[in-house]
Amino acid sequence: MHLWHPEHCGDIDILICADGVWMHEGTPIGRPELVRLFSTILRHDADGYHLVTPVEKLKIRVEDLPFRAVSMRHENGALVFVTDQGDEAVAGADHELVVETDPQTGEPAPRIHIRADLWARIVRSVFYELVEMAHEVDGRLAVTSGDKSFALGPEGAGL
Repeated sequence: MHLWHPEHCGDIDILICADGVWMHEGTPIGRPELVRLFSTILRHDADGYHLVTPVEKLKIRVEDLPFRAVSMRHENGALVFVTDQGDEAVAGADHELVVETDPQTGEPAPRIHIRADLWARIVRSVFYELVEMAHEVDGRLAVTSGDKSFALGPEGAGL
């Protein structure tokens, strides 16, 4: 899909809500198979999110991130995240785990890289699992996946 460069055809009234619900013209898209199909042709370009086929490129809106990491499992010493659309990402060099913190509220905003420039917001319950397995590295809570360590918060947020 990254090789497809069709002309921009305009906007389509599709919104991916922060809670992961895909809406079309203000109504939830009720067919999970259709949402999954759309998720496979989703691309993030400099000017926003688009559904892209070989012949058209339609801009959509995304409230937060396009995917949500809704579960996680341990596999061969690595953390495997599964999105609400069935994508899997093994945290590591190719799939960074990033936790930004709101400077005013201190609220963590964890995310995992899925593909190209597409990310998944890690849901709260999965983030709690990460915190429970965390260890302290250089004064920060961190988790390890494979041979890579990921900080779960700002400096001084250790155990």
